[in-house]
Formats: sequence, structure tokens, C-alpha cells
Amino acid sequence: MNKDIIIDYKGVEVERAQRVVLRDVTFNVKKGEFCYLVGKVGSGKSSLLKTMYAEVPVSDGEASVFDFDLRALRKRDIPHLRRQAGIVFQDFQLLQDRSVHANLDFVLRATGWRQRVERDERIEQVLNDVEMLSKSYKMPHELSGGEQQRVVIARALLNKPQLILADEPTGNLDPQTGYHIVRLLHRLVAEGRSVVMATHNMQLVEEFPARVLRCADKRLDE
Repeated sequence: MNKDIIIDYKGVEVERAQRVVLRDVTFNVKKGEFCYLVGKVGSGKSSLLKTMYAEVPVSDGEASVFDFDLRALRKRDIPHLRRQAGIVFQDFQLLQDRSVHANLDFVLRATGWRQRVERDERIEQVLNDVEMLSKSYKMPHELSGGEQQRVVIARALLNKPQLILADEPTGNLDPQTGYHIVRLLHRLVAEGRSVVMATHNMQLVEEFPARVLRCADKRLDE
């Protein structure tokens, strides 16, 4: 595989509940590229995104993310794949019983960071990256939706991934806050990362132009 290509799909079929949602999906994503996945609700864009971090299996074709063959991926290798791909969810999925700092520390400890000093330094770095350093002591319920989504992006950056997968990251946010989140994701690409963002918000796509892949009629077209 070309070392500049980090996602490579050829003739991929995606199923959910024994129903084909996408067929013959062929595309790749290179290092430093921003790519939108667009389509109506139910068009398969979230399912396709979930195949990229092995939440949904690939039922046919060839699919690789980094050097992981998704068709042959063993269960024990899934955490290694997910450490290289930061995931941003629409519904935040923050732990409500602990502070922002403790949420991020939980992830670092779970992914093998043993030294407290190193964990604290990394948390400070990522919160600074998303302009949330002053809110590290806050509980999730004390934050606005936009602030929570910034924390989720910080969480996705903890293990220094080269790829960010964002599933409707602005879906629960007001338009202005969504604008700031997408601008932040584009800034990450300017720093050398790749971003794949599923969205149905075409206004944001027009505001921040990038490559667009469309899910419709069980197909993916560019």
C-alpha cells in the first residue's frame, strides 16, 4: 500500500442487520486530507465510518486502514487500530461523574500511559489545542454543547492519531458552534492529520470546502 494512503477501500460491501447498506465502495484517503461523507439519514455514511474503526464489519471487498486489513482483523488488534484513529462522536460520550481532566486521564490510563506526570502533560497539551485548558476542572454538565465537543476532540487527540473520524460532530450544536468545530477540524488537517467527517449539513461543507464523498442509493460517489 502506498505509504501516503491511510484508508484504502476496493469493492467494499457494508451490511447492517443482514441488510446491505452500501455496495461496491471504492475510495482512498491520503495523509493530510479532509474528506466529507455526506448523505441523507440512513444513507450509510455512519455505517461506513464505523467500518473504519471496526465497529461495523466489512462484509465483502478489500479494506485497510493504516496497515490493518479490516477483513482479517483479529479482535485483539482492534484496540491497536483505534489508538491510531481518534473518534469524535455526535453525542459526546463523556463520563458524567468526573471532570474534564479525569475523563481524559481515564482514556490515557486505559491505553497504557503509566506515568502521572506524562499523562498530565498530554492532557494539558490537547486541552490547549482545543482552547479548553481553563475548563479542565469542570464537570461535563457544566459545559455547553460546543465546549463538550471540544473536549471530545481533545480526547480523540490524546494518543496522537494521524486520522480523526468524526461522526456528525456538529449534529447537536447550534450553527455558530458547529462552524467553530469544523474550523478546528480543518486546522488539524493543516497540522498534517487526516479527517473523515460524516455530515448532512451542506452549509458547513460549502463554508469549508474539501473533498466530498456522497452516500446515496447504496453507493458511494465522488
